[in-house]
Amino acid sequence: MSGVIDNHFINTLEQKFENSSFLRVDADIIDKLIKKEEEQTSKLSEEEQNKLKPVFEKFVNKENYTILFESLSENDQPIIITQPEFMRRMKDMSKLGGGMDYMGTMPDSYNLVVNTNHKLVGEILNATDNAKQENLAKQLTDLARLSQNLLKGQELTDFIKRSVEMIGEKG
Repeated sequence: MSGVIDNHFINTLEQKFENSSFLRVDADIIDKLIKKEEEQTSKLSEEEQNKLKPVFEKFVNKENYTILFESLSENDQPIIITQPEFMRRMKDMSKLGGGMDYMGTMPDSYNLVVNTNHKLVGEILNATDNAKQENLAKQLTDLARLSQNLLKGQELTDFIKRSVEMIGEKG
């Protein structure tokens, strides 16, 4: 949706066709965009998720990121970053004016979705060494940010350096 009136057109369509809604493909995880009959069960309990949450909160700005835990397939990415459709539309419409200028001044908001069934998330939870736990959590968070083009400047340089060090440890 890159045109000036695209957001307004989509809103009009959603009002006209009451049982329809339009979302960008990166507005949420695929399992939520396309509803499936069967639901994945989480390998992590709520207590374990609460234990992991502060680990990931260290590496993102709490003002911009909401950390969510979802039971996805083991083959899906360990961390996925999405941007809620509602906030994107409001910010896009605020660029055109029309009394919604306050939405344009709001910070970007993202969902950091942690896949509770991925083996690396389990590794982070079970790590006995805090340095290893934090390093792995930081690396996965930065990979997710990189996939959304949210990693820039010094953070990107640090990520590349850390990646090279991690590869050197394995080899």
